[in-house]
Amino acid sequence: MKLYVVECGNFKLDGGAMFGVVPKTLWSRTNPADDNNLIDMAARCLLIEDGNRLILIDNGMGDKQSEKFFGYYYLWGDHSLDGSLAKHGFHRDDITDVFLTHLHFDHCGGSIRWNSKRDGYEPAFKNAVYWSNKAHWNWAVYPNPREKASFLKENILPIQESGQLQFIDSRGKSFLNESALGFGILMVDGHTEKQMIPHISYQGKTLVFMADLLPTTGHIPLPYVMGYDTRPLLTLGEKKEFLDKAVANDYYLFLEHDAVTEVCTLKHTEKGVRLNNTYSFDEVFS
Repeated sequence: MKLYVVECGNFKLDGGAMFGVVPKTLWSRTNPADDNNLIDMAARCLLIEDGNRLILIDNGMGDKQSEKFFGYYYLWGDHSLDGSLAKHGFHRDDITDVFLTHLHFDHCGGSIRWNSKRDGYEPAFKNAVYWSNKAHWNWAVYPNPREKASFLKENILPIQESGQLQFIDSRGKSFLNESALGFGILMVDGHTEKQMIPHISYQGKTLVFMADLLPTTGHIPLPYVMGYDTRPLLTLGEKKEFLDKAVANDYYLFLEHDAVTEVCTLKHTEKGVRLNNTYSFDEVFS
């Protein structure tokens, strides 16, 4: 097995929305905002080469939305999915599996693209199986009013229409020791229904793809919960349980949205679990 970082682009989001009830005087220490109260965000994905399989975890916003849509998110930097794949010697047609932690547009927008005539949509990874889970899929297809703007039908429905969609078999468990893709999955419900957090055994370590359970290092303290979470009190419990396990088991956390830090570790302190060390991916996994 070999892992690769895939940078799908950078954007900005409102800092207050990203930190919920936490005052700006506190969260701005770790995530400084610009004059419009926007903070830098990454869409950092992970590619797993395992035998004949090439598994992509999440894929950013994509590029099919309107200029007006992208104008809300202030895209910046030179990263792109295709450029990142090419850097590692791959093409999107090489991808055999696309694992979607959840179906919010900044995690799955790259799944679907315009067709050659630009009069319809097609899978952006024509040779891949797309993986979700049935509970989250139904949650996204029939969205609640709070999340409706994050579940874009053009990102979701064409996956099923293509015949390339499959569901992870959770067998009623919140944590799987091994999924159909060869890694463990933690199911969490605070941010959205049945978000999937991959746990990957690699080079004698456990790397956890944090998705939106822990967007940035600034979100490590328990009360630092996003305003986007549908069940913030549930997030608190899920987060506490995970952070304690992360310290006890020496997990390395892969941060999808932190614009500065790729990987971090945690430690116990008198104030609770806090940041231990930060790394580039290559510093930990050579």
